[in-house]
Amino acid sequence: MRIMRVEKTLVSTNRIEGLGHRPLLVVREKPGGTPLVAVDAVGCVPGDWVICVGSSAAREAAGSKAYPSDLTIVGIIDHWEGE
Repeated sequence: MRIMRVEKTLVSTNRIEGLGHRPLLVVREKPGGTPLVAVDAVGCVPGDWVICVGSSAAREAAGSKAYPSDLTIVGIIDHWEGE
């Protein structure tokens, strides 16, 4: 699991059918870090600190072992003072 911050929504009009209509968000572990795309399984908004999972856990958290995700948001942190 990784602690990350949601930066913004990612709009993608062209998607493979397997992605469905799940929200995609841009997240980063730290300011200046590499931006990553995560599937939002819990309903986040920009500015939220979140818990993300990767690999097969990301696919299952998104709804299916066949779901094409390698990073999924599974929780919103109530209180976190970032580094």
